[in-house]
Amino acid sequence: MRYISDKDPSEFRERLFVATGVVFFVFSVLLVRLWYLQVVKSHYFGELSLNNRIRVTKTPAPRGLILARDGTILAENRPGFDLAIIPEDVEDMEKTLSTLEKLVGVDRKLLRRRIERAGGRPPFKSVKLKEDLSWEEMVRVAIYRFELPGVSIEVGPKRNYPYGEVMAHLIGYVGEITSREQEKLKRAGKNSYSLGDIIGKSGVEALYESVLKGIDGGRQIEVDAHGRLIKVIKEIPPFPGNNLRLTIDVPTQLALWNALRGKAGAGVAIDPRNGKVLAMVSSPSFDPNMLVSGITEEDWQNIINNPFRVFTNRAIQGQYPPASTFKVVTAAAALEEGLIEPSTRMYAGPVFRFAGREYRDWKPAGHGNIDVKEAIIESADTFFYQVGLLVGIEQLARYARMFGFGKKTGIGLSPEKPGLVPTPEWKKRTHGTIWYEGETILTAIGQGFLLTTPLQLANAYSAIANGGTLYVPQLVETIESPNGEVIKRFEPVELGRLNISAETMALLKDALRGVVADEDGTAHHLNIDGLKIAGKTGTAQVVRIKKRIKDIEKIPYKHRDHAWFVGFAPYDDPKIVVSVIVEHGGYGSQSAAPIALEVIKTYLEGLRQEEEEKILSAEHRGGERL
Repeated sequence: MRYISDKDPSEFRERLFVATGVVFFVFSVLLVRLWYLQVVKSHYFGELSLNNRIRVTKTPAPRGLILARDGTILAENRPGFDLAIIPEDVEDMEKTLSTLEKLVGVDRKLLRRRIERAGGRPPFKSVKLKEDLSWEEMVRVAIYRFELPGVSIEVGPKRNYPYGEVMAHLIGYVGEITSREQEKLKRAGKNSYSLGDIIGKSGVEALYESVLKGIDGGRQIEVDAHGRLIKVIKEIPPFPGNNLRLTIDVPTQLALWNALRGKAGAGVAIDPRNGKVLAMVSSPSFDPNMLVSGITEEDWQNIINNPFRVFTNRAIQGQYPPASTFKVVTAAAALEEGLIEPSTRMYAGPVFRFAGREYRDWKPAGHGNIDVKEAIIESADTFFYQVGLLVGIEQLARYARMFGFGKKTGIGLSPEKPGLVPTPEWKKRTHGTIWYEGETILTAIGQGFLLTTPLQLANAYSAIANGGTLYVPQLVETIESPNGEVIKRFEPVELGRLNISAETMALLKDALRGVVADEDGTAHHLNIDGLKIAGKTGTAQVVRIKKRIKDIEKIPYKHRDHAWFVGFAPYDDPKIVVSVIVEHGGYGSQSAAPIALEVIKTYLEGLRQEEEEKILSAEHRGGERL
């Protein structure tokens, strides 16, 4: 009291004024902040509050099935269980990641990186931390679910490939869409994809993405304060994608795979009557199921660092000199241009000398005086050296393009390589030098700059087998609805025609039959009763070797020749064409021809059984009517 009585009233008024001002300022700030939150940000916080309680989640649609021509499943769907997290619901991120590291065995740094990479996603959208949890991992996470707010196990369709590496390059695989792929699709007007969606990455899965992709569904759900599901308010079921029925014959595909297993190479089988692809294999391969389930960093590095390039589809991307398989093109050019007659005979010795150089034949003793048919049968190099000079590089290039070399076949699989048909203009443009006639000599026997893919070679020989029609190789028979109704049926598409006389075509076919049927033929060991195989072997030189060595084991692997065989059967009614390349396999007759034999035997035996079943079925129906 004494303290107060000693003070002048004016001092109280000053202090009261200051205190009042401070209180007014604080309340003003609070009022402005309150106005900002309730008026300016009302929409934002309203959505945030709603998302904390009501959320919309996507239900992925199952992809369409991929079937072989007989209905065998090549790609299907199975249930998968993924570990997911909604960062906005997590109370203690470090503690949560530490716990998950112990439960599912994934380093917390990797988990954190996955969350950071998904930073551009919409709020409250889950982020996948690990795919395809095991039952043990699911049980461990479920036990700790109340201690892990924001963490959940999501169930969705996963792709499954029953034939694994056998069909990997053909069928392809799926994976999560990248931001680059999403932007590319947006530019193409396809805005239905968001980060985290599954998309075809290669093969048929990528080529027919729009057909196989279904329509996603969704659920409107109510969650508690920890993001846990309380109830489903509304649900729209997903609609599965359409199915694809391919032209692939499974027994033929398996025969080709088993024959190529353990080798680096590729093979293609085509029905020459319509261009339908019966089999396509590239070896070595990879298991696409590993990529779907979520591959470890170590396994991924092992795949991409494999020196045999397992992701390369050698059937459409491998570019090799066609070697002696090209001699039919050289022969056709010379005959059609009137430079030689079927009866013209030339001396095909062990060596052809031209411009101070020696061009050797594969046969040390040579072949003597032979005509063009005999030259194809015996694969006489020195005969075709001379014929190539008569034809010239420009005409050789023109006929090569007529047979489909030097351009993509149009099969649609990406990225298909076009091969190479060299010309003087190409060499000047690419290498800055002139063309030499010695290079024409090499081109005439399928060496030098000339390159082709196994698919191109199979397509070229299909045109010979069917009488002159080049077809676009066909992979898909029909597009079908999820319940099996045919939506679209694909018909053969003509790519071009061989402008070659019937006489020349007949001579080529007879010569190719002689390669197998005649005792002097380079593939005489394929002359098996009932098959009537016609074809051509080829040995594509990798490096120049002065002296031929029959025992290829004595040659370093990377210096060994590539081995080719391409042929068709039956000769008088061709139903299958097979092209096989074995990298560094040595001689085509030893390495590639036996593979083609197994494929041809398997397919023709399958056709025979189908015919027998049809006859028995028809007889049974006839008996029932009686």
